[in-house]
Amino acid sequence: MAERPGSRHRSLYKLMGSPPWKEAFRQGCLERMRNSRDRLLNKYRQAGGSMSGGAQNTLLVQEVMEEEWNALRSVESWPQAWAQLEEPMDLAVLEEIQQELIDQEQRIISEYEKSLQFDEECLSVLLAEWEANSLICPVCTKYNLRIASGLVVCQCGLYIPSHSPEVTEQKLRACLEDSVNEHSAHCPHTPEFSVTEGTEEKSSLLMSCLACDTWAVIL
Repeated sequence: MAERPGSRHRSLYKLMGSPPWKEAFRQGCLERMRNSRDRLLNKYRQAGGSMSGGAQNTLLVQEVMEEEWNALRSVESWPQAWAQLEEPMDLAVLEEIQQELIDQEQRIISEYEKSLQFDEECLSVLLAEWEANSLICPVCTKYNLRIASGLVVCQCGLYIPSHSPEVTEQKLRACLEDSVNEHSAHCPHTPEFSVTEGTEEKSSLLMSCLACDTWAVIL
């Protein structure tokens, strides 16, 4: 069961003092940073995917520390707890916690960059396969598509009666490549392909992306 904000504040107050106060503030900051992953990555993307300047150019550390500091100050009877803190210790504690948050921020961004790199590699492989002589099925990415008499079929079970009898392997390949390239122009993640099965309408080949919440009918 999630802990209520009021009980959390009371537990933080009980930990006030010397080393316990440090641990309470440290844990609060680290938790806020973990819960602010989406906010951090949005700032990272807005910055153009760059963090030049090293640790001095952090994106969210200062905000997280200020938010947690304000949360501690909102605890009832904060003045008594404040009186227990020594300024020299405070500065050392804050610098230590700040560095730990910087490390955590950089780990989050590093994991995100590795995810982007993996998606880019998958996209390159997918495009390379489509550019080969055989047209790879975009749904299973294992077997070749076969097109005959307006039907698009694959060994994986894909079966689509084409809405256009004139569809050819070349036309479908071009449509897939155009759709993937158009998507990659605004989103770095690899889209997925699936087949809709309607009761009244014909099945359709869809391209969708959970990352940017877009979809398109390919066939």
